[in-house]
Amino acid sequence: MIRLAQLCLVLAAAGLWVASRLTWVQISSFDGLGQPKTADLSGATWSTALIPLALLVAAAAVAALAVHGWPLRILALLVAAASAGMGYLAISLWVVADVAVRAAQLADVPVADLLDTERHYVGAALTLVAAIVSLTGSVLLMRSATGARSNAARYTRRPAAETDAPAAAMSERMLWDALDEGRDPTNPDNKGR
Repeated sequence: MIRLAQLCLVLAAAGLWVASRLTWVQISSFDGLGQPKTADLSGATWSTALIPLALLVAAAAVAALAVHGWPLRILALLVAAASAGMGYLAISLWVVADVAVRAAQLADVPVADLLDTERHYVGAALTLVAAIVSLTGSVLLMRSATGARSNAARYTRRPAAETDAPAAAMSERMLWDALDEGRDPTNPDNKGR
């Protein structure tokens, strides 16, 4: 399950990197002196958190190999929080009423010179898909942390009170001697043959 979670996280990081390279907003401006100019604002320019989030998710994919138990749960919660941030960045492009002022600031264009702004939704949609994929990876990490705990509990040594009485009464050397003779030391009636 951890391998599948890591694959989800790597895919989400790759999706964020691609989204950061795509055009999110395009602005047209005219200063009255020359030809109208067009500037493309990439995802990394429009949402500066895309690259750090991609690095965080990729690092989480690698860290999932090294941590187990409660640190893996904390890592899963961190990835879930990053997924929420990705979703916010993607949805904000759709719900913000006017992107012109922010686009002008990012492109270093006076607002008075703006002619038009155009939103491109492919990068935001890819970011939203990356958020869903990384959230899936987070859930898988959390489930693998819980599953690892139950598996570890299954293989822990039982206390002496719960063990069979014949084996508990025998010393370690006697247990090995019984095994060498082909007998089951936990069952006195069984000669092991």
